[in-house]
This record gives sequence, structure tokens and C-alpha cells, in this order.
Amino acid sequence: MNKKLIAIDLDGTTLNPESIITSKTQETLRKAIDAGHHVSIATGRPYRMSYQYYQQLELTTPMVNFNGALVHIPNQQWAGEQETLINKEIVFEILAQKNQLNLDFIAAENRDTFFIDTFDFFDAKFFASPNPKPENLLSPRNLTTNPTSLLVRTEKQYAEQVSAELTRQFGKHVDVRTWGGPMAILEIVSKGIEKAKGIHQVANYLSIEQKDVIAFGDEHNDLELLEYAGWGVAMANGTEQLKGVANDVTEQTNEEDGLANYLEKLLSL
Repeated sequence: MNKKLIAIDLDGTTLNPESIITSKTQETLRKAIDAGHHVSIATGRPYRMSYQYYQQLELTTPMVNFNGALVHIPNQQWAGEQETLINKEIVFEILAQKNQLNLDFIAAENRDTFFIDTFDFFDAKFFASPNPKPENLLSPRNLTTNPTSLLVRTEKQYAEQVSAELTRQFGKHVDVRTWGGPMAILEIVSKGIEKAKGIHQVANYLSIEQKDVIAFGDEHNDLELLEYAGWGVAMANGTEQLKGVANDVTEQTNEEDGLANYLEKLLSL
């Protein structure tokens, strides 16, 4: 069997609903690595909210964060590292329209930290920070460099409208994506950024052909990734749209070690 690159999304895929990688999933991915395959994380999360999973799985491969806006090998200099930023002036233009757009908060993120315009809706778990400080407030004084990603939160009823308006105004420079889940969170990244491009870069670095890429995902931001992969697998708990482009769907959900069980059979681990 050719060596594979196994690209894994985190939330809703590798992680269970408690945001944990179970021992079963960890052991299965380790077996795959020991068999000579490569495992690479491709997530919408920033690095500061995903490095613990990289460490838990004892990975050494490049990692894709912010849905492809950051491709890097953690804790080392890598000539292939790429980070695609958003002009900070777009952040402040959106901030000036906060009320008209019906936004609850606007947050700018980079690899190591975040800036948010109000702590009223602050969720310590969501931002992986128990105690936000004054320097985390979004302002021209604090945000002095271009961020990697933006998050804006609104109410469900406004999400489509907000997405359309932001695309109308800034669509030449950024892409706007909607997160799944209970909150209406829109993620804004630089134009053309997607997980598939990040994993393509990882595959080239590891000398893995596209046909030997196996990708797992559950949400709309995994769409291009599963289309790109030689074998794209949607989780049983994934969206219907994603299942429609996948080569296959796991029998179990992320709560039932669906990824691990599928991979065991696929690779005869």
C-alpha cells in the first residue's frame, strides 16, 4: 500500500463533543503513523487552540490552522511556512459598521493572541483565555499588525445578511464563511484561503501524491478539502452538503470514534 497523508479536521471529526481526542482515536492514529503514513491536522482553529492536540498525537508534520491561512511546522523554522494575513484596515472598517451590521462582537486573531472589541460576549473556552486583559481589546492602539483571521458574531436571523454585506464590501480581499453550531459566527480570511490549499502544500512537502491523500471532515469548511483528497470521508455527524461531495461517510459519529473505526478498516491497522 502506498504511504498516505491523512488530513484530519478537529472539531466534530477527530475531537469528541467534549473536545477530547479519545484514547481509541489516539492509538489508531499512532498505528497509522507507525505503519509509515503521515497525519496532518487541518483546522479552522488558531494555533493557540490546537497545539495541545498536535502534542498529544506527537506529530512532526506541517499543520494547517485558520482553514489554511497558516501552514507551519510548530516550534521550528520551516522554509515552507506560509501565513496569509488580512489588512487591518478592513477590521476597523467593519468595527465602524458594527451596529448597522447587527454584530455582537468583532475579534481579530493571529497565531498567538486575539483582540476583541467587547468583553460582553466573551467566552473563555472559545478564546482559550480565562482572563482577557486590556491589551486584548480591539483598537488601533492594540492591533498594530495585520491579523490572520477575523471572527464576527451575530444572531442567526442576521447571519446570511451579514455575510452577503461583508462579501459585497470586501469580497475582493476576503472570503466570509459561516461556522456550524448554535452560535452564528462568521469567519473572515484572506481571499482564496481554504484547507485544501494548505494540505496540498503539506502533501508536496511530504512527497505524497493527491490520490494518496485521505481527508476527514464534518463541516462546510472541509468541503474543498474532501473534494481535493484522493479519498474524502465525511463524518456521520457531518453536514448533508459535505456528505454529497465525499467518497464515503463514516458509520459512527465523532462521539463514537467514527474516524478511528473507519481508518482501522481502510488501512487494515
